[in-house]
Order: sequence, then structure tokens, then C-alpha cells
Amino acid sequence: MRLVTWNINSVRLRIDLVLKVADRLKPDILCLQETKTPDEFFPVEPLTSAGFSHHHFAGMKGYNGVAIFSKIPLDDRQTHQRCGKNDMRHISAKVKAKTGAFELHNIYVPAGGDEPDPVANEKFRHKLDFVDELAKWFPKERSAKAPMVAVGDFNIAPLENDVWDHKKMLKVVSHTPIEVEKFKRFYEGVDWVDGVRHFVPEDKKLYSWWSYRAADWDTSDRGRRLDHIWVTQKLKPALQKQQILRDVRGWTQPSDHVPVVLDLKEA
Repeated sequence: MRLVTWNINSVRLRIDLVLKVADRLKPDILCLQETKTPDEFFPVEPLTSAGFSHHHFAGMKGYNGVAIFSKIPLDDRQTHQRCGKNDMRHISAKVKAKTGAFELHNIYVPAGGDEPDPVANEKFRHKLDFVDELAKWFPKERSAKAPMVAVGDFNIAPLENDVWDHKKMLKVVSHTPIEVEKFKRFYEGVDWVDGVRHFVPEDKKLYSWWSYRAADWDTSDRGRRLDHIWVTQKLKPALQKQQILRDVRGWTQPSDHVPVVLDLKEA
């Protein structure tokens, strides 16, 4: 079973790229973040025509938005409000896979603005509160023994080699010590397994995002690993392989994120 997560940065603008990736990778489940469209305008038909017969999404005009499109039946679709906001950043569904059902969470953590000061920057405060809430919610509402997958743009690069320069990035939102600390609590809350780093040693550079601001993103290679796929311990034996599609960043009118892929063995 192949699972893909991608911050698409406007699904209506980039639906052709979504279909291109779907055709290339042949995923069973496709999760998108930052879809930036109200539900009534979501381009459902092209994706259902591509074989994704089952879906669950929640969006809003111009901002945020998350979506799950699946070739495998979905059940118990839920939309979760975080920090008292109905800003379409967390949805979940039960996936009826051949290996047995598991719960899939698609999450878009707030970016946090530019200033890493929770007092001066409300966006940064919201980000910290959001991650804190996730860290508390999963252990309280879900069992660590249950089969679960969490994917999405978590907007935090936790490890030294998840950023292009660890020392220079310590004061940059996405890699500050306070974000990394809260990220760790979230990660340890139900004993998650990092599905990508499971295959890639921590001493190896690994990115999924390159800024639009870079004149030549490929040459400068100042990337960050902001996009993640986690599984609970129950699914760890099913982990098969991972991919990060770096070349997609070089396509015409790309997202600043690229697709992240995880393959799970089926029984």
C-alpha cells in the first residue's frame, strides 16, 4: 500500500500536478495540505476519475485546508478543531486496508510567521499551542497500541540534518529549540515511528521544502524537512520504503513542498 502526502499550496491551481504525481506514483492514498479552497469548489471529479473513489476533505477560502483521497474505502470521517479555531487543519478517517483497518490523520500545523517570539507574534504562539494540543490529544483520545498513521505538513524540521544549516536555523521559525522540544513531546506522545527516517539515517541531509525566495533553489539547496509520515508501533513491521520526490520542486509553477511517499507491506 502506497501513501503520499503533499502540501500542494492551492489544489485548484495545481490539480494538474496532483494528477501527474498520482499517475507517476500510483498511490493508494493521497493526502494534501494547504488546499486553499472551500469544499464546494474542491476539484473532486478529476481525482475520482483517477481512481480515488473515497475522499474526505475540509477547506476554506484562500487558506489552510486538508484532504484525503483514497482508492481504499474510508469510514468514520472526522474533522478536528484545534485551539478553538475552525481553520481546517486536521482531519481523520478509518482506512479499511487488507492488513486491517487503521486510522489516518492528515494534519497541517500552522507555519508560525517569521518572528520566533510567542509574545510579539500571535502566529508563532498559535503554532506552539497547536502542537501542544496535539501532544496532549493523541495520548488522551487514542491508544498507542492502535494502528494509526499521521501525515502532513508539520512545519517543523526537528533534526539537525532536517535543515541546511543547523546553527544558522536555530533562530528561524521551523527549527527553533522551543518548536523542536514541543515536536518531540508530540512525537513521543503515543510512541510514533518516523516512517521516513526509519530508512534514512539521522546523519544524512533530508529535505521536503525549498523556499520560493531562493533564486536557484536546487543549487543553493537550502531546504528543510517539514513534511512527515508517522506510524504507531503496531504498523512498524509493515514499513517497506520511502521516497521524497525532489525533482517535483523543479516543475512549472510548483508548490514549495514536494511529495513524500511511504510504502507499507500488505498481508
